[in-house]
Amino acid sequence: MGLDTKTVEKKLICQIAAILAVDSKKIKPEVPLQALGVDSLSFVELLVFIEKEFKIQLLSSGLQTEDFKTISSLAKRISKQ
Repeated sequence: MGLDTKTVEKKLICQIAAILAVDSKKIKPEVPLQALGVDSLSFVELLVFIEKEFKIQLLSSGLQTEDFKTISSLAKRISKQ
């Protein structure tokens, strides 16, 4: 895919900030998604964004539950796709 982890992380932070209607500066990549306020509905929005933005088929991507713990862990995994 060719995207570095920091680029993926920035895109995820911007999208999560938009979904949650908060300032992106308030979102720390090492904080668990749940603690940021990501609920089931906003999580689905995030999944749709990931599929479209990074061209990843989530069902066949091999992403695991632990990959979704924080923005950092998710960015690392996506950048390896």
